[in-house]
Amino acid sequence: MKNRYLIVGAGFSGCVLASRLTALMDCDVEIWEERPHLGGNCHTKRDESTGVMVHEYGPHIFNTDKKEIWDYVNSFTEFRPYVHRVKAVSKGKIYPLPVNLHTINQFFDRSFTPGQAKEFLETLADKTITEPQNFEEQALRFIGKELYEAFFYGYTKKQWGCQPSELPASILKRIPVRFNYDDNYHSNIYTGIPVDGYTAVMEKMIHHPGIHLTLDKKFDTAADHSSYNHIFYTGPVDAFFNYEFGRLGYRTVLFEKGYAEGDFQGTTQMNYCDEAVPHTRITEHKHFTPWEQHDRTIYFTEYSKETTPSDIPYYPKRLAADIELLKKYRAKAASQNRVSFLGRLATYRYMDMHHVIGEAIQFADAFVSSTKSATAAPVFPNEEKF
Repeated sequence: MKNRYLIVGAGFSGCVLASRLTALMDCDVEIWEERPHLGGNCHTKRDESTGVMVHEYGPHIFNTDKKEIWDYVNSFTEFRPYVHRVKAVSKGKIYPLPVNLHTINQFFDRSFTPGQAKEFLETLADKTITEPQNFEEQALRFIGKELYEAFFYGYTKKQWGCQPSELPASILKRIPVRFNYDDNYHSNIYTGIPVDGYTAVMEKMIHHPGIHLTLDKKFDTAADHSSYNHIFYTGPVDAFFNYEFGRLGYRTVLFEKGYAEGDFQGTTQMNYCDEAVPHTRITEHKHFTPWEQHDRTIYFTEYSKETTPSDIPYYPKRLAADIELLKKYRAKAASQNRVSFLGRLATYRYMDMHHVIGEAIQFADAFVSSTKSATAAPVFPNEEKF
């Protein structure tokens, strides 16, 4: 008799897992998704008014340094090369991000060579900070007060809803500083956008007679799921336990949609760094697909806010109190019978798409191996280092 598996959530974690399990085993997989569409926060669809492919829950640019992951996603649909170039508005002037040689020279009104710029930033760095303990200390030690206040302080405070000094230093490590004129936001070798959108990628992933998708289906922990050999949960880990220990902290995003003729802002993403400006950024989605032509354009102004029970969680805050809650939820998850947790929400981590996909592949392989050897199935794909 075939094993029956239930996957909760139809984002990349759930879809990759379903695809991999049915490729490696003779099994039936059901996917339950509480939203009315496939794709999770990577969901894309054509805007009826403009014809532009819209990233419904904010921009997603696929990038990875692993050829096997790039080849994997391209096996489902074509990903065309795309270079993400971000601009930043600070005190009424527009600069390129990430901070690079052009940004430094423009901001300080200099004509530095790469070596001169590096030496100059060293003079600005706060050398009294030997081991940065938070985001603000990391920035001051790395780039100095002037660049930090111009590009990071206000934006970060709006994005996360707290003082940057409350955030872990690791967040800033995602934002590089370059001593050349490279304004490509991503440094990974493989970067692209799927020609038919991300939802189409996941539709092909789960196009298998052994995979059955049910939309608008909410998972109830208290219900009887004994007919399934195993459950894979990709939703918020605190929600699985009905917030028994409290809610983990997340930031969410509100989108204000706008239309214009032609080109609205001339680039895909414009960050607004000043604290006095209420929104964090504006994204214009037709620039994600430069191979397409559209007479009209659609853009989204983004506002960051704290997540309430009715909001979609986006960015895990991982403050000290959150980590204490996470320890409790992970300990309780480890005591569950025939349940595994994976994906960014279930593991409460910020993860890029290629990390999610790679981890789901590895987790599926580990689960299949445990099934064949009759050993305990893995509960989480990661070992949390608190």
